[in-house]
Formats: sequence, C-alpha cells, structure tokens
Amino acid sequence: MTLRIVNGTAWADVLDRAVAATPEAFTEGRLRNLLSGAWTDTGTPAPLTTPVDGTALTRLGRVDAETALTAVRRAAAEHAGWAGTPIAERKARVVAALDALTAHRDLLALLLVWEIGKPWRLACADVDRALDGVRWYVDQIDRQVAGREPLTGPVSNIASWNYPMSVLVHAELVQLLAGNAVIAKTPTQGGAICLTVAHALMHRAGLPVTLLSGGGEELSEVLVRAPEIDAVAFVGGRAGGGKVAAALLDTDKRHMIEQEGLNAWGIWEFSQWDLLAGHLKKGFEYAKQRCTAYPRFVVQRDLVDRFLDMYLPVVRSVRFGHPLAVSDADGPLPELDFGPLISAVKAEELRRKVDETIRHGAVPLYRGTLDGARFLPGQDTSAYVAPTVLLAPPGRSRLMHAEPFGPVDTVTVVDTTDELLSAMNASNGALVASLACDDEELAGKLAVDLQAFKVGINSPRSRGDREEPFGGRGASWKGCFVGGDLLVQAVTRGEPDERLYGNFPDYSSYPPT
Repeated sequence: MTLRIVNGTAWADVLDRAVAATPEAFTEGRLRNLLSGAWTDTGTPAPLTTPVDGTALTRLGRVDAETALTAVRRAAAEHAGWAGTPIAERKARVVAALDALTAHRDLLALLLVWEIGKPWRLACADVDRALDGVRWYVDQIDRQVAGREPLTGPVSNIASWNYPMSVLVHAELVQLLAGNAVIAKTPTQGGAICLTVAHALMHRAGLPVTLLSGGGEELSEVLVRAPEIDAVAFVGGRAGGGKVAAALLDTDKRHMIEQEGLNAWGIWEFSQWDLLAGHLKKGFEYAKQRCTAYPRFVVQRDLVDRFLDMYLPVVRSVRFGHPLAVSDADGPLPELDFGPLISAVKAEELRRKVDETIRHGAVPLYRGTLDGARFLPGQDTSAYVAPTVLLAPPGRSRLMHAEPFGPVDTVTVVDTTDELLSAMNASNGALVASLACDDEELAGKLAVDLQAFKVGINSPRSRGDREEPFGGRGASWKGCFVGGDLLVQAVTRGEPDERLYGNFPDYSSYPPT
C-alpha cells in the first residue's frame, strides 16, 4: 500500500495558510520577532526543519542579548500601563484573542503536526486545552485577583517545545489576565511557527506580548536576570532549570521552574490487568515526550509474569509513523499514538542510551523496529524510534535515574515495599507517580513516601486543567506551584508577608494534594 499526504496538509499549503492568516509576522523566507510592540525583521537567520520527514520549514531570526534587553525594557514599559488596565478590559482583550485563536484552531494544530511531529488528534488536544483552560480563568479571574495586585514587572516565559499551546500560550494568557505583560522565548527545537501565529493573533487583540527567538545560553542572562523582569516561568530539563535557578539565587524574583523527573508506576498485590492495560496504551501518546509520562515500572517479583502478559501486547499494539500519511489523499488523518521524536539528534541519543543500558546488563524484553510503520515512500525516518522495553536497568546507566523522553520503558523487579518505594524514588523527585494495588488503603499508605507531587491509585496522574494545581517534589521543581488559583497567586502580589505554595528550600509550604 502506497501512502501519501492528505490533500491540503502538505507543508507548502500549511505555510501559505499561516502567512495569509498573519502576514505581519512573516517576511521573505523567515519568521519575524515581536519586540518593542511591533513585528521586526531582525536577528541571524537560522533554518527550521521538521522531524516528520526532514522537510525544510522556514527560517527564524535569532536575536542577540542586546536586542533582547531592549525588548525587555519595552515590555516593562508596556507592563506599567497594562497593570493599571481595569480587569473588565483585560478580560475583553483576552477573550478577543481566544476567539481569534479558536477561529484558527485547525491551522495551529497542523503547524504543531509539522513542527513537532504530533499526530493530528494530539495536536488538536494541545490547542483545545489551551483555549478551554484560559476560558475557565476568564470566568474565575475576578475572584482570583480580589485583594491582589499585578507584579511590578513582566513575566518571562522559557518553555520546552512539546506543548507550545497548552503550556506556554495558556500560561501567558493567564498571566495577562492577572495584569502582567509577558515575554516568551520560542523553544529552540520546535514550535516557533505555531507560536508566531498565536502571538500575532494575541497582539492584534491588544495584548502586551513579546516573542523572541534565540539561543538559550545567550538570552538566558537577559530573560532571567534583567531587573525589569519580576517573574520567570521555566519548563524544561534539570540542566537548564538548574542554570535558571542558579541565576535567581541572589534575587527575589518569583519563579516557577518545572524540571524533569522519572515518573514511576509501581505494581504491588494487584490483579486488575485489563484496567491497567488501557492506561498504559494511552501512556504511549506522543512517544512519551511529556513531563507526566510514565517510563518506569516497578513490579513485585511474584507479579512479573502476569504484568508482562498484559504489558507486552500493549507495546506491540502501539501505532506510529508519519502523522499525515494516508492511503487515500481525501481520507481522514491517521489515528496514531505517536510520530517522530523532536529531532534526529534526540532519536540517536536515545538509541545510544538504550545500547549503553543493554551493554551494562539490562535485558531487552522488546525492541520494536520501523518496519511496518506508516511512512511515505523514501521519506527520512531518522527521527523515529520504535517502542523499546528493558528489564533491570543497572544503577550506572543513564536510563536508571533519568527520563528517556521517548518511547523507551524500563522495568525493575522488587521483593519488598521498601524496595518498591526506593526504586520509584530513583530520580530524587518527580511530578507524578502511580500505584497499582488492589488494596487502596495500603496504596494510600505507600503513597505518602513517594517523592512525587501527585500520586494516582490505580490510575495515572497528569498536569491537570483548570482548578487542578501542579508542581513537583525534590529536584523536579523549584519555586511556586501553578494551576488553578495557584497560578494566579504566583503572578500577583497579596499581603507583604504572604507565603506562596511551592517547592521552596524549607519544603514547608506544600498544599494538600
């Protein structure tokens, strides 16, 4: 069966739609930066390619630190006026932006398919969660800001590439509702075109937004330490997050630093295998390239055979490939669990980690191949990694302590609940964890000793939407928690002696979860 691209979804068609929708954000052959209140053709051109099939997408202008500092100072001036804007006017402009984003929902989703390789269904979900989530805040914001004031300067947002809309744009729009100007840096690895279109629509609605492209090392000093910035929101790995945290040590800036953690699912005295199978199949969505994925399974020795009887068929059933490849060009888009990893470089890094872990003693339980996946004839498949499962990763391997951020799972076998907890806490803190246990009372007691912000009993946990808080424990998070009322509290000021909920050095202000 020969596959082809769905009519109207080829990159040239999608790019034409993006330029037609927001021509002010594009110049001949590249994206513009939104700084000093206007779209500017500045910066050093850098190419953007898609992990889907290696197609060249466009170019962006990478600005330098001096240009970024000018943009920060202009954003601070915008902030002063926006902070004094009545809440009714702020809500009206955010709603106008939401309406414009909703009108271009399919375009934004297609951009995500091409830029970061999300299957169509998941790309739509990313856009929809952003828009639906912010509309909830629009309804709640009067209550949430009662007795509170905006920050004294803009919020700087440095986010990863995997959820441009439902994490980055969502956070910015809530920060704007709360009375703050916002600055965002496009992720280095993907999402810049979608974010450019989204910010053009936000800017048209009269929102004080700044969007810059550039290297993290060069711009971090400005976007983190500039005195005009009053809060920093970071989403990424521990290496990058650690640098941001270190840069903030001698400041009193608000900060929300979300970092990676090895989220684990423990299986102890459990028998509901059909229930667990459904959860684990869904867990492979987007190749586990998300902060709340579960790549580690810690299994009671007496249950290993039954766990594998359930789990291995789930892994074999995972569907992946080119997100737009179909047999009928007029047919529906394919229903896939995932497409490529974010780049061929990341795919090769993950393959090396797998080989290293096996050399050090892990047992390969399952190693999928690209044979039979949905690909176009002759397409570049270098960014694709098939599902892989390793038993007993050794302590010295990187996959024992760090998340793979790809479709690679590890299974650890334990004999006691103490071993279960130790193995589940291997990464010194996580965002989520889950326990599969028939005795929910026992599971609740075990959950107390898990170093995760959220713990599910016989179900997964996620970042959440609307009123649900989100954070991390241990090394997975630094600073204020977010989500629901906590997100608004993190970007507004109340009483001078106010204590915010978060993962701070004294660990004394966790909210009930």
